[in-house]
Amino acid sequence: MRANRREFCKLLGGGIVVLIVQPAVLLGQRRDYPADPNAYLRIDENGRVTLFSGKIEMGQGVHTSLAQRAAEELGVSVESITMVMGDTDLCPWDGGTHGSQSTRFFGPAVRAAAAEARTVLMKLASQKLGTDQLTVANGVVTDGKRKVTYGELAKGKEIARLVDGKAVLRSVKEFKVIGKATRRLDGKDKVTGRAMYAGDLRRPGMLHARLLRPPMHGATRKSLDTSKAKAMAGVTVIENGDLVAVLHADPEVANSALQLIKAEWEKPAAAFDTESVGDYFLKNVPGTDKSVGATFESTFRTGYLAHAPIETHTAVAELKDGRLTAWVGTQGPFQIRSQIAQALGLDESKVRVITPFVGGGFGGKSRAQQAIEAAKLAQITGKPVMVTWTRAEEFFYDTFGPAAVVKVAASIDDKGKITQWDYTSWASGGRSSEVLYDVPGAKIQTLMARGSTNLHPFGTGPWRAPGAGTNVFARESQIDIMAAAAKIDPLEFRLRNMSDARGRRVLQTAADAFGWKGGAGPSGQGRGIAVSMDAGTWCAMAAEVAVDRKSGEIKVKRVVAAQDMGIVINPDGAKMQMEGCISMGLGYVLTEELNFKGGEILDQNFVTYTLPRFSMVPRIETILISNDDLAPQGGGEPAIVPMGAVIANAVFDAVGVRMYRLPMIPSRVLAALRS
Repeated sequence: MRANRREFCKLLGGGIVVLIVQPAVLLGQRRDYPADPNAYLRIDENGRVTLFSGKIEMGQGVHTSLAQRAAEELGVSVESITMVMGDTDLCPWDGGTHGSQSTRFFGPAVRAAAAEARTVLMKLASQKLGTDQLTVANGVVTDGKRKVTYGELAKGKEIARLVDGKAVLRSVKEFKVIGKATRRLDGKDKVTGRAMYAGDLRRPGMLHARLLRPPMHGATRKSLDTSKAKAMAGVTVIENGDLVAVLHADPEVANSALQLIKAEWEKPAAAFDTESVGDYFLKNVPGTDKSVGATFESTFRTGYLAHAPIETHTAVAELKDGRLTAWVGTQGPFQIRSQIAQALGLDESKVRVITPFVGGGFGGKSRAQQAIEAAKLAQITGKPVMVTWTRAEEFFYDTFGPAAVVKVAASIDDKGKITQWDYTSWASGGRSSEVLYDVPGAKIQTLMARGSTNLHPFGTGPWRAPGAGTNVFARESQIDIMAAAAKIDPLEFRLRNMSDARGRRVLQTAADAFGWKGGAGPSGQGRGIAVSMDAGTWCAMAAEVAVDRKSGEIKVKRVVAAQDMGIVINPDGAKMQMEGCISMGLGYVLTEELNFKGGEILDQNFVTYTLPRFSMVPRIETILISNDDLAPQGGGEPAIVPMGAVIANAVFDAVGVRMYRLPMIPSRVLAALRS
């Protein structure tokens, strides 16, 4: 925001405006806000509350949970709150929606702002009613006899108060909204089809664009012939450097025109493919240290993962009166604003990004190339332009979760205590690579920082809980390997080597709910257990599987998950996230892996890139452990993290075969059984 406070209040209209300013370091951001509001509320003349957030809603439920936190402190109903999210003209700057940070970092600012608003309103009510003995409920302040509404207090006033961190927050014992199951505010619009996504927008005179794409990453264009496309009635052809596009008011006509463009390409040779990627990493980025004297040495591998959201990357851009407005399905509206401004040679004040609902992101919509494409074409044509990627384009230009390799060397003593732990990862990064167990002198090194492009033939980036699933798959599988060698029950082995109280509690809670039957593996029961700590949240899982020895198919029958995430804002929302994580996790564990050859993407749709089906979803049980002494922690990603480990451990318990590579497709299971 570049407006001063008077202009800011004028922009918002009548009502009470509450601003909060906090140092960026408190929010885990990389940018300072010396003068910008980080979170703010408006109480309208009709008593409705508007909450502005730079975060966006892509299905994770913060649209509702943030409203709950504001409603709690204000003393209003959740239904009286209107959410405005991801609008760079109206909302405070934000570093993007990722890393399960909305609840942990933006939520406290919302509560502080709402608490200050309540303080302002109660003072106004005290002046009006002539007493300090007041209570508030559902936006109505009363002394027991007389009453006044927030709307009446806000009418005609424009009061700006700066929150300095001293506002008194309600205690856990006083909570009436936080911690209560709350129906999603966006639920009805989404199930009835009224919810608006970027692809639903239509602007007067809008053109649909289709762009010429290379056949593979790294290809360079040798020749181009657009003559036939230019001959089509009503078709606009743009040739601007590497940007070649056809536009028409009808997307089908634009698509037909694209097919008429002829281009020749120079294609680079492939350095590696789906099967050889791990060996390529190990050969080209050798580890720095060698483990000495380790009893157990293992190598674990995972492949590239596509985000595959329902909504493909979509954007609409319109240039009007020297100012560009873009409606973008993105996880980072402020970052995209900067990129558009740079690409078009505009000052950021001349660019506005509005983020409607986003139809799934999982990290893949941190980048928004389609927005820059739409913005450039809007600038060139002078008309509104929509760019919607096809499913094939979505797979081609996705920033894939990187393939990775993890090597673990470890030892235990005759009492079943871990005495050595050397952990080295290639491309998975350090998230959730912590040992968690009591190991003296544990060594952890990460090579090829996650998302680096030095060896990957195409773009890589965050994939839900980036790298954590790979790291926990390796760690918790290695823990199981040692437990089996020591002939100790895998739950007992973990508890024997863990002193962290939260970790022990989630393990025991999951095991008890599962009905864990102790015994060293493999027991033939087909049960496994695993634990992780991600985004401040501990999650333990117990699972039951069946393995078909003839087909190699793994059937996940049951998953029990226990989670300690501190104060739970919305129990229903938290459990939905856990269930979603478990269901999505079946993909990277059992079916999902990008097929490629160098820069050539072989998967272009769901015919070959297999997502988990509803028929694969097991019986899911979720337990939220009460921990009101801890501030709310992340909930959007933690439960996907231990899925690879818990299923792999259950497979070992079922058939005595250790799986070292994800996904555990039938052919790999059969090969393991044969070996």
